[in-house]
Amino acid sequence: MAADVLQRDLGVTADGLAALTGAFPAAFALAMLPVGVALDRYGVKPTALALLAIAAVGSALGAVAMGPWSMLVAQIVLGIGCSGMLMCPVTYAAKTLPPQRFGLWGGVIQAFGNTGMLLSASPLALLVDHAGWRAGYVACALLAIGAAVAVFAVVRETSAPLQARRGVLDDARDVVGLLLSSAIRGPVVIAFASFAAVLGVRGLWGGPWLMEVKGLARVPAGNVLLFCTAALIAGPALAGVLERRFQRHRAALMVAGHLGAALAIILIVAGGLLGWGVAADAVLLTVFGLLISSQVICFALVRAAMPPERVGRALSAMNISFFGGAAVMQAISGVAAAASGIGAALLVFAAGLILVSLAFPRLPGPR
Repeated sequence: MAADVLQRDLGVTADGLAALTGAFPAAFALAMLPVGVALDRYGVKPTALALLAIAAVGSALGAVAMGPWSMLVAQIVLGIGCSGMLMCPVTYAAKTLPPQRFGLWGGVIQAFGNTGMLLSASPLALLVDHAGWRAGYVACALLAIGAAVAVFAVVRETSAPLQARRGVLDDARDVVGLLLSSAIRGPVVIAFASFAAVLGVRGLWGGPWLMEVKGLARVPAGNVLLFCTAALIAGPALAGVLERRFQRHRAALMVAGHLGAALAIILIVAGGLLGWGVAADAVLLTVFGLLISSQVICFALVRAAMPPERVGRALSAMNISFFGGAAVMQAISGVAAAASGIGAALLVFAAGLILVSLAFPRLPGPR
């Protein structure tokens, strides 16, 4: 929603901004290694509090960034701080709920987390128009502090068991081993393009597409993106219900959802060439949000393949793929945008979704 003013104030091009913001998921992915170890070794609550403090610092750095290098530092710190914001509640649920209930609650957790995207649609557009993009980072710092206070006051957790027989490096090697293992290879591969598409379509290129290609002002573009956001809120909960209802076919549901999301992206770009109205974009963005939400089934597949004492490391290993893929694909989309426009950048994510979806049935791992 602030891509144009960020480019102007930071002195970067569209592909430069894509590279800068790509540092966030890259740092996020790298942080998954120590986060996975910390979740199993020290527990959810202390890990969450430490990461929220780092996120608040990263937001403050973003608010005072004066150029591309200072914004790069801010994105890296933010990526580290936010790296546990999904994994902490998901790991908590995985450790305390039976496997047959985890899929549903994994969807509920992601749906609730995605409500934050509501703030980055019309509300962020209004804030940028009235107070500038730096105010958005200040608001994020305040939200991180508020979340830390809530975690401290509300979360109740028994002490994590001591792991005297294993060192921290052993745990870290276990995360890497799980990432490369055949035990969860299928979910890890499909995760590579899955969240990348969410960040690419809803986070980075959706606003520029609506403003630059469709000619909308900032706030109307934010209003259109609210449809996608609403779908990303309802979708994970719906996917969790379907996963629980059709457990024998959950992998097929996930693959079909990702292929459908790719088709929605292709139709959005085709509509730009054919002159379709903004209403078509709103519908297709909604469809995309609902279908890509089948990604929550990845968490259920990994949980089913792992014992409780390793689930934090296993989920973190998959999250390395989620956000590492986002970093790689976001950088590629920036190159595509510089060469052929925003439509080409969007098609990068459609291609990625198709490739991993077609590969999934041929890979080992839980089903």
